[in-house]
Amino acid sequence: MQQPTVILDAKGLACPMPIVKTKKQMNELLPGDVLEVQATDKGSAADLAAWSKSAGHEFLGTKVEGQVLHHLIRKGGVQEEEPMISEISLNAFQQKVKEDQSLFILDVRELDEYEAGHIPGAVHIPLGEVEHRAEELTRESDIYLICHSGRRSELAAQKLKEKGFQQLINVVPGMNSWTGAIEK
Repeated sequence: MQQPTVILDAKGLACPMPIVKTKKQMNELLPGDVLEVQATDKGSAADLAAWSKSAGHEFLGTKVEGQVLHHLIRKGGVQEEEPMISEISLNAFQQKVKEDQSLFILDVRELDEYEAGHIPGAVHIPLGEVEHRAEELTRESDIYLICHSGRRSELAAQKLKEKGFQQLINVVPGMNSWTGAIEK
């Protein structure tokens, strides 16, 4: 694998912190520099790959050593402005869920997170699979995207927007603050 310019320690951190720290560190690098992000969060591989692509960087891959994932990202050039994704507060979303059982909810967390508890009726497609499974989704109605904190669902919404989906609403924060009914 390529030699990193800088190594970032994100071990022990859960979503969205590896991305938050990576984004901050990337701001200090020059285009072409390589950042190694060391993480223990299993979902960080899909998260960082998706974030890298959406931010104009190149995700070079992941090497696993024991419990530590070593992700390599090459900083890209000047980034274009990202298209805005609509957001809804978790409180407003919870009220909508209580009032309307026909909402289309897309949960983009990893399988173990989804199985630990999800909103009844939510469709599960992990962030790393959204791009390839987009055609399973409807373009005719609003899609409410949710994850643990709101960051992965924002990345998923960006991927869907690139595929022509328009009615996308990111729920912020996500399941980490959900107080409504859940299924396991």
